[in-house]
Amino acid sequence: MSFKESTPDMQMTLTGYYYQLPERKRKKMDNSKEASFHRNVVARIDEEPFKALYCQDNGAPNKPIRQMVGGYILMHHKNWSTRELFDHMEFNLLTMRALGIVDYDQSAFCRATYFNFLGRLADHYVETGENLLEQVFDHLTAKQMQELGIKGDIQRTDSFQAISNIVSYTRVRLLVEMLLRLHRVLSEPDKKRFAELFGPYVKDDAAHYIYNIQQSDVPNELDQLGQVYSQLYEALKGRYGDVEVFRLFQRIFEEQFVQTEEKIQVRKSEDIPSDSLQSPDDPDATYRRKNGKKYRGQVVSVTETATPSNEVNLLTDVVVAPNNKDDAEIHKDRVEKIKEKTPELNENHTDGGYGSEDVDNEMKDKEVRHVVTGIRGRRSEVEIDIEEKDETYCVSCPKQTAKVRKARKRWKASFDLDICRECCLSEACSTKLQKSCRAYYFTHENYLAQQRWKNLQKIPENRRKIRPNVEATVKEFSGTFNHKGKLPYRGRFRTEVYAFCKAIGINFGRVVRHKKRKIREEAAKKQELSSFIVSAHQKMTKFAFWPLRKFTDRVKMCFVSISDQNKGRGSATRPFSLNF
Repeated sequence: MSFKESTPDMQMTLTGYYYQLPERKRKKMDNSKEASFHRNVVARIDEEPFKALYCQDNGAPNKPIRQMVGGYILMHHKNWSTRELFDHMEFNLLTMRALGIVDYDQSAFCRATYFNFLGRLADHYVETGENLLEQVFDHLTAKQMQELGIKGDIQRTDSFQAISNIVSYTRVRLLVEMLLRLHRVLSEPDKKRFAELFGPYVKDDAAHYIYNIQQSDVPNELDQLGQVYSQLYEALKGRYGDVEVFRLFQRIFEEQFVQTEEKIQVRKSEDIPSDSLQSPDDPDATYRRKNGKKYRGQVVSVTETATPSNEVNLLTDVVVAPNNKDDAEIHKDRVEKIKEKTPELNENHTDGGYGSEDVDNEMKDKEVRHVVTGIRGRRSEVEIDIEEKDETYCVSCPKQTAKVRKARKRWKASFDLDICRECCLSEACSTKLQKSCRAYYFTHENYLAQQRWKNLQKIPENRRKIRPNVEATVKEFSGTFNHKGKLPYRGRFRTEVYAFCKAIGINFGRVVRHKKRKIREEAAKKQELSSFIVSAHQKMTKFAFWPLRKFTDRVKMCFVSISDQNKGRGSATRPFSLNF
C-alpha cells in the first residue's frame, strides 16, 4: 500500500447530508463540539511522520490517516468501544462531521483498515521504539499552547497505575495455562509423543485444574511441573525456538525454576523478579505491590502546565513505563524531553515519590527548580542547615557552625560541646552526644532532601499548593476504567495508544470549555455595557438640550437593536456564533 496525504479542509458537497439539513440545524452543527474537533484536531494532524508505514511507490493509496487517527482519539475521548465508534460513524451526523465525512455513502475506513493501521503502528513501535501517536500529541499540544498563549514555565507531574486487562494468575495456574498453550501449537506427532506429560493438564482448563488442589499440595505440584517443564524444554527447544508461544514457555521456565546439577528446583517467591511474566496475554506487564495493593500492568506518568496566570492548563508530556519502576526513575529520563518541548520550564512540582538524587541532579543541569510536596520523613525540632561548598559542606545550627569532615561512609559535623551545653535547645537536638563534641552524621541524599524543602519554602505561598490539582487530571485518565480498575487493553503499546489519545482528548475538551467561557464572558460584558448606556440615556435626556438628546437617541437605538437580536437568539448571553 502506498502513502497518499489527504487534504485537511472539509469540502461539503451539495448532495451530502449538510445541505439537506435546515439552516437552523446547519448553524447548530457548525457551532458543535464535533465541528470544533474536526477544525482543531483532525485537520491539524500532520500525516508526514506516518509515511514510514507505507510503500512510497507501489500499491493502492491508503485511507486518510487524519480520519483514522481522529477515530482513535474520538473513541477514547468519548469512551466508546470499537463497535460503538463504527456505529456512530455510520449513523451519527455529528460524528461524521467530526471525522470529515461529507456524504452518507462515504466510508472513512472499514474495520479491517482500522485494525491493519493499528498493526502497522505496532510493528513500527517494535522496530523503532517510536510511537507515532506521541508525535501527534506533541504537535497538537504545541499548536494549542501557541494559539492560547499558555505559559509552560511552571508544570506539575503525577502518575497512576494502568492495570492490564489480564487474569491474576497464581503460580500453579500460570504454569498450567502455559502448558495448555504450548500443547495447542505442537504438531500432531509431537502431541502423541508427549501425551503422557501433557495428559494430567489438558483434560480441562487451568482454572478447573487448580480448583481441586489443596494448599498443602502446592509445593509438590510445583515440583512435578518443574520436571515436566524441564523435559519439554530440552526436547522442543531445537524445533520450536522461533515460535512465540515457546519463547514465553522458555521465559516462564527460567523465571520460575532453577536448574542445578542434581535436579530442577522451584524458585522461592521472593527470588522471582517483579518483571517476570504475569500472563501469556501480556508479556509486557510487570508486578508491583503499593500501599498494600497488587498491580499487574504499566504505570503512566503525566505532566501539565501549572502557571497561575494561565487561564487554562494543558498536558505537555505523557509516558508509559513498567510499573516496577519508581516514579523518580521514570521522571529522571523525561526531564530533558519536557525541557525540549517547553524550553521556558523553570519549576516542576511533584509529590514526595519523585524526590531522588538523580532527579535533583538532572533538574539542576536543566536549570529547573524541583518543588516537592509531601516530603517523606519527619522534621527536626532543631533546624540543622546543610550547604554544599566546593567539595565539602558547611553545617550549622541556630547557635554555631560545625566542623565537617568525611567519615568512612558518611559525613560528620562536629559541634562545640561547650556551646551545646549552654543551648536551650539541646534536649530537642538531633545531634549525638560524644566525648568531645555533639556529632551530626549525614549523606549527600540528606543534603538534597533539605534542598527540596528549601525550594518549597522559597516560592510564594500561593504556589505551594498547585500540585494537587494534577490528581484531577489523573482522574480524567483513570475514571473510565472498569469496576476492577483495569484498562480494556493489554500490552504496553495499546496502553500508550490509550494514554496519548486520551491526553489529546483531555486537552481538546479543556480548550473547548475555555473558548466557550471566553465567549460567554464577552457577551456578558457587551450586554452590561448596553444596559449601562440605555440607563445613562434615560437619566441624561431629562436635562439635556435637544442636539444631545438626538445623539443619545441614536446610541440607544443601536444598543436596543443589539439587545433585541440577542433575545431573538434565545439567550442574552450568547450574541455571537460559537465558531472557533
